[in-house]
Amino acid sequence: MKLVKLLANLGYGSRKEADRLIRSGTVTDRAGNVLGAKDFPGLENILVAGEELDPLAPLVLVMNKPTGFTCSTEDPGDTVYDLLPPRFSKRNPGMNPVGRLDKDTTGMLLMADDGKFLHQVIHPKSGCLKVYHAELDRPLQGNEGEVFGSGELQLENDVKPLLAAGFEALGEKEALVTLHEGRYHQVRRMFAAVGNHVLGLKRISIGGLKLPEELAEGEWRIVSEAEKAVLFGK
Repeated sequence: MKLVKLLANLGYGSRKEADRLIRSGTVTDRAGNVLGAKDFPGLENILVAGEELDPLAPLVLVMNKPTGFTCSTEDPGDTVYDLLPPRFSKRNPGMNPVGRLDKDTTGMLLMADDGKFLHQVIHPKSGCLKVYHAELDRPLQGNEGEVFGSGELQLENDVKPLLAAGFEALGEKEALVTLHEGRYHQVRRMFAAVGNHVLGLKRISIGGLKLPEELAEGEWRIVSEAEKAVLFGK
């Protein structure tokens, strides 16, 4: 792969912009030698403004999403892409959320440029359960586990019942909900169906992978191959 195409694919700009970047002397090898358009010392030896290049596709990121950010560039206001370096929104193939979180929901968000991986995680048959921690406005009634786990709960405007969901009460107004699927505002609508209101919602795990404790809200990092295996229970 030519250096200019590599930089363009990694989001450093169009091919013309990547060419100008190379001509500016910003792209070097680890020894500090300025690279030309035809030079390619290996991905691990290329630096842009002294920083290592991001990995090629397929790439998976994990983010601790804060409240106030949406997962779509089509929505107004701040998006999760604003929390990443600008080049990540320009990669080819592009980075996409692996199951969206709404603006007011926080916690674990995966982003990937691999369509097959994305489909594996979000498909109900994948076994990648999504666990949410919910803080509620009113005390639990005691029948939530039965209702959520029945496989018969049908939300307003939905054409079919929800898949059976897991439930664990943690306190009078606090619970964990485990989903096999990811419908629109699902956890919030589930609690609304039993007469409650969600005040705070955080996704804490996907499959076998938990939200990394070291990630503060708004922070992200690359997911390792070992973590991908854990995600699918391998």
